[in-house]
Amino acid sequence: MRIKQLIVERFLMLCEEAGIKLNELATRSGVTPSTVYSMLEPSREDIYITTIKKLCDGLDISIAEFFDTKEFRELEQEIE
Repeated sequence: MRIKQLIVERFLMLCEEAGIKLNELATRSGVTPSTVYSMLEPSREDIYITTIKKLCDGLDISIAEFFDTKEFRELEQEIE
């Protein structure tokens, strides 16, 4: 799995755990809903680290907590 998809799945899981929708995450994070929903588009490969940080703030978790999962630790190198 590529990192972009892993990031998207992590945010979806955290929203589900928090019982919130993506629109609410955007509001809590101070970003536009279109920014959050653009992450879901398969054609979009880039996610800015500043956006990830804001979304983590909206979920009241640190960026370290966000990336501290088995899936991120075992992520394969993407250089081809």
